[in-house]
This record gives sequence, C-alpha cells and structure tokens, in this order.
Amino acid sequence: MALDPRLLEILACPEDKGPLYYLEDEAILYNPRLSRSYSIREDIPVMLIDEANALDAGETARLDARVRSEGIEATFTP
Repeated sequence: MALDPRLLEILACPEDKGPLYYLEDEAILYNPRLSRSYSIREDIPVMLIDEANALDAGETARLDARVRSEGIEATFTP
C-alpha cells in the first residue's frame, strides 16, 4: 500500500526540515542532502533521526540517479 499523497505533501526530514523522495518499492524516504534514508514499516514512515539509515557514496549515487531518471518528485517544494 502506498503512502497517502496528503501525508507526502507535508513530510520533511526531521533533522534538516527539507523535502524527501519517496521510493515506494524500496519502502524508504530518501534525503539526498544528508545521504540518509528513513524506513517505512507497515505503511508508517519511521521519522526518527536515530533510526535513519546512513548511506554510503555508492548508494547515494544510485538513489540520486534513480530520482533523476524516474522523475521522482520531492515531498514538497521549499
């Protein structure tokens, strides 16, 4: 089940307060500025800084390329 579009319009990174990218099939919300992702468990975003996943350069590059190539839009525009 996908996240509610209304929820996506307001979701922001809890650390830098910036927009995120929703990758539904990977069940994550991705923050390219901090190279981290937030898991989605049972259709609930886990937006705790301590539980964020730090991404290495390779994973960050892969997700950046995917966001660009698939035209994935940010959760909001600052």
